[in-house]
Amino acid sequence: MRGMINIKILHVCLSCFYIDNHSYQENLLPRYHKKMGYDVEIIASQENFDENGEKTNEGEFREYLNEDNIKVTRLEYKNIIFSKKLKLYKNTERYINESNPDIIFVHGSQFLDLKIIREYCQKNPQVKLYIDNHADFSNSAKNFISKNIFHGIIWRKNVKQIISLTEKFYGVLPARVNFLNEVYKIPKSKIDLLVMGADSDYIQKLTENSSEEITLLKNSLIENDDFLIVTGGKIDNAKKEIFRLIKSVKEVKGVKLVIFGSVIEELQEEFFNAIDNPQIKYVGWIKSIESYKYFLAADLVVFPGRHSVLWEQAVGTGVPGVYKKWAGTEHINVNNNVIFLEDDSSQTLVDLLNQLKHKDRRRYRGLLENSKRIKDTFSYSKIAEKSINHMN
Repeated sequence: MRGMINIKILHVCLSCFYIDNHSYQENLLPRYHKKMGYDVEIIASQENFDENGEKTNEGEFREYLNEDNIKVTRLEYKNIIFSKKLKLYKNTERYINESNPDIIFVHGSQFLDLKIIREYCQKNPQVKLYIDNHADFSNSAKNFISKNIFHGIIWRKNVKQIISLTEKFYGVLPARVNFLNEVYKIPKSKIDLLVMGADSDYIQKLTENSSEEITLLKNSLIENDDFLIVTGGKIDNAKKEIFRLIKSVKEVKGVKLVIFGSVIEELQEEFFNAIDNPQIKYVGWIKSIESYKYFLAADLVVFPGRHSVLWEQAVGTGVPGVYKKWAGTEHINVNNNVIFLEDDSSQTLVDLLNQLKHKDRRRYRGLLENSKRIKDTFSYSKIAEKSINHMN
């Protein structure tokens, strides 16, 4: 293998989407690998998202440098039936060979062109291969065909043929670690948890060099000693718990709720009627990097619905949080740094917010102290190191 400064890491994002200028794992792992001194490249699908959070398709092959000056190659689907469903791309083999990587990091194994990566590793046994998994039973395998045909037969066989060539399979949530073992039958010895996290360098820049920016933002959102709660993400039918949070905030004095993100069209009328209140401020869709500023300005983040990558980003800023309890997402509670909602009823939220704001400030101060203490657990500088620490 080449000296470290010349070691090439190829990130493969062909299973799902790759979104430019965002803070997803697919963006931040390559960024931090480059910061570590590696030569980094990305091969990706055409799937992207627009500024409203709606899925788009690039539609054509293209090569470009992303926001981190990393080469991205977007491949077109083959012109055959079911190529989009099975994830079959034009010239995958050619571009992997041209990249000539020493390390391949595959983001999601649910694409048939994984066999091309298998063949490349067989021909080049010195190459280290890592594969992560973003699927669990909350977002995948939810109907008979998906569970029994795609995941149970096609993707399982796809993975089985590459197990011996893979250094580690990573689940990015505990639930996704279990999915690898239960659904794809990967041996537990081959599986590890690789958490998603936060852009730690950017957070440090905000807190050390631009703290005035955070103070100004907070002062623009609240008055006097208001208790600032922040929540965000795409508001759709899977995350309607936001309405219970809005209702709860209206019943607690001295609390201000700021919401960011897009709202699907069918919920817009209900949503905008619900937030017509001086205690609620909606700032619309914001760039993913801007979410860190809102988290750092907050006294508390509250996510009463389904898991999203925003959870780990918020925990990584060191802000206390309240999160809906989902099986397989308990990893964000490292040292009593979060409160899990067993019951997300409006009254439960009212009681909890009253406690943290008015009745038990000692509990809030403990939550804040614990949150700051463990935030580096979700630092991408550490996550990036762990992701390839089996290479030697």
